[in-house]
Amino acid sequence: MNSTAKIRLYVDHPLGEGQCVPLDRDQAHYLFGVMRQGAGDPVLLFNGRDGEWLAHVTQAGKRAGELACDTQTRPLQMPPDLWLMFAPIKKARTDFIVEKAAELGAARILPVQTAFTNAERIRQDRLQAHAVEAAEQCGGTFVPEVCDLQRLDRLLDGWDGARRILFCDEGLAGASPALPGFFRDEGAAPPDSGPWAILIGPEGGFSDAERARLRDMRCARAISLGPRILRADTAAVAALTLWQLALGDWR
Repeated sequence: MNSTAKIRLYVDHPLGEGQCVPLDRDQAHYLFGVMRQGAGDPVLLFNGRDGEWLAHVTQAGKRAGELACDTQTRPLQMPPDLWLMFAPIKKARTDFIVEKAAELGAARILPVQTAFTNAERIRQDRLQAHAVEAAEQCGGTFVPEVCDLQRLDRLLDGWDGARRILFCDEGLAGASPALPGFFRDEGAAPPDSGPWAILIGPEGGFSDAERARLRDMRCARAISLGPRILRADTAAVAALTLWQLALGDWR
C-alpha cells in the first residue's frame, strides 16, 4: 500500500484506527469508475468530527466498496466561531458564496430572506453538498452546516446578543472607516474573536426597516466594505477575508 494519497473524500461514518468505512454507490463510482482506484490504493478520509485519516481500499466494486483506516494524518481543526448570513441570489453565485465560505473558514452558513431577496426557496441539500466538496478540495477537516432559508426578521427575534453582527451595509459605500479601519480604530477596546456573524444583503440592498432594526441592536455594527458597492458574492468573500485576517485563524 502506498503511504501517500491525492484523493480526499468526505464520509458520514466514524473514523479510527482499523475502522472499516463502507462506500455508497456515488462514492464507489467516483473512486473506482472515475479515478480508477483499486484494492490497496490510498485515500484520505474525513467526516468533520474525527480529523483526517489515511485509509486504503479493501473492496472495490461498481456499486459499492470499502476502505480501512490506517493512521490519522491530521486532527480536527475547528474554524473560528463565525457565521455567514447572506441573502441568496442567482443559483451559480449562491453556490459560489457557500463554497467560498466553507473554504474561508465559516463555522455556519445561514441563507436569509430579507425584504428584497429574490429567492423564496433554496435547495439546502445541494448547498450542503457544495460545502462538502469545498472542504474536500481545500484540505479542511470541518464542514460547516448550511441551514435552510429563514426570514431575517425571525432570526433576529431570537438573536443571542453575545454574538456580534458585522452588518455590511452597501448604503455606506465610501464611508469612513471601512471594514479594515473598524478593526484598527476601535480605540481602547478593540473587538475580539468571540462569536461573530457577518451579514450580507441581497442585490436590492436592505430595506429602511431592516437597517433601522439592525442599527438599534447593540450587538450589530453597520460597516462599509470600501469606496465601491460590491456584488453580494464579492462582498461575502471580502468580509470573510478581512475578518479572518483581523480576528480569525489567519492571524
